[in-house]
Amino acid sequence: MAASRFPRVVSLACHDLRTPLATVYGFARTLTRAGNVDERTLRFLEMIEEASEQMTTLLDELGVAARIAGERWEPALVEADTRELAGSGDERVTVEGTGETIQTERESVSRALHSFAIAAVRHGPVDRVTWTVDGRSLALAPITEAAAPVVLGDELKDLGSIIGRMAIEELGGSVALDGDALRVQL
Repeated sequence: MAASRFPRVVSLACHDLRTPLATVYGFARTLTRAGNVDERTLRFLEMIEEASEQMTTLLDELGVAARIAGERWEPALVEADTRELAGSGDERVTVEGTGETIQTERESVSRALHSFAIAAVRHGPVDRVTWTVDGRSLALAPITEAAAPVVLGDELKDLGSIIGRMAIEELGGSVALDGDALRVQL
């Protein structure tokens, strides 16, 4: 298969996987809401729902990567505050500083920033990281020596970081290491 066709094949696969995934999620949700299942079964159904939601997110990210690689990504730009984009609601990630309203593809950028932060925590390993926001410039710290290549997407260990960097750079931003901080320019 020609390399130029591969992004379209990945896009098609992402699209086609959504139907069986929606079926699994739908049946798990229906059984959960039926309410006539024991506690153990309910826990299993909740795990299936959660895993289905995670798979949907992964398919979304992979679809974006395929469209970027195939030069077919047409991001829907909307107004977003950079500080809000950095906020993930994850207790391991704090945000400080002042944001700025920009035009960007909100979901991809927010997901990218969250992915960078979680990769820094997991691969650091550190207990918590902080985004320092200064308008369009964001700094994530600490980035340990062990985490740096993963967070940058240079080491293929974190899909979210790889695709996050692709999306931010495709939107005209940049992602670079600066000492023990990851600098993201939106």
